[in-house]
Amino acid sequence: MNVKRTMPDGIQARPITRARWRWVQRGFTLVELMVTVSVAAVLAMIAVPSFNDAMQGSKLNSLSNNFVASAHLARSEAIKRNATVTLCASSSGTTCGDDWSDGWKILADGAVIYTHAPLPNGFQMSEAEDVTSINFPPTGVGITAAALTLCKATPSVGSQKRSITVKPTGRPEVTKVSNATTCP
Repeated sequence: MNVKRTMPDGIQARPITRARWRWVQRGFTLVELMVTVSVAAVLAMIAVPSFNDAMQGSKLNSLSNNFVASAHLARSEAIKRNATVTLCASSSGTTCGDDWSDGWKILADGAVIYTHAPLPNGFQMSEAEDVTSINFPPTGVGITAAALTLCKATPSVGSQKRSITVKPTGRPEVTKVSNATTCP
């Protein structure tokens, strides 16, 4: 089968024979398409749990870094104001609460300096020794040490935690805990 085609401006193209027709047609067969889709599905099944774990780790890093920044702010405000500044679990108004998951605030002389919003749904921050407030003296050191744990509690416990400690020197520190099985 010879087909003559004409190109624009009257230029003639080479005739297309049956042998060349196979090379001119482009596309996928149904079998090739099904193999590609099945390989993509297997790769997605492998990648989605890793992606969820990475997203959880990123959220934990962000929340723990916010707490560390708040501790640094409270300590520096205590030194700057030459007065005791309190970092405490949040509740309404200018009073402290008893659950770090409700957020936290920094108080100086009864005034709120900074307020952090409650943690996102499913995340929990708990203290080891029922410490719901940390007082920073004017020297910035000599505080009561605090140990907090930040983790994903619901709908299922995540595989990562962050251990946040505020040392007696007033310096906060975050440690990553992998392979966590419980969220206190």
